[in-house]
Amino acid sequence: MAVAERTRPQTLTFFTYPSCTSCRKAKAWLAEHGVKYEERHLFKNPPTPEELMEIIKKTTNGLDEILSTRSQRFKNLEVDINEMTVSQLLEMLSEEPQLLKRPILTDGENIIIGYNQSAMQKLLA
Repeated sequence: MAVAERTRPQTLTFFTYPSCTSCRKAKAWLAEHGVKYEERHLFKNPPTPEELMEIIKKTTNGLDEILSTRSQRFKNLEVDINEMTVSQLLEMLSEEPQLLKRPILTDGENIIIGYNQSAMQKLLA
């Protein structure tokens, strides 16, 4: 009897920023394990509001999981995100990608926020 093999996801999308330490670590891990991916520079090619909605749908904790509340940009915001509609918030995040935690890695079904070796191993198992 043949054993079915799990195949790696067809396309991984890796939202990154070159000067981000966690992004560099994740990129090195992916290279070390021979994982191919589509790299997206978060600031030059930020996720659209629609892509952000899909990312949030895949998280466990929603917006809290992707919003970088410790960033200087977030601290300087002069808006109350609790007063914003979902559409307004997604538009703001698309226009201000520095408000996003990084890296973001997705295979279209699963999402990994930040550098997380064990989650990457599980995703590629």
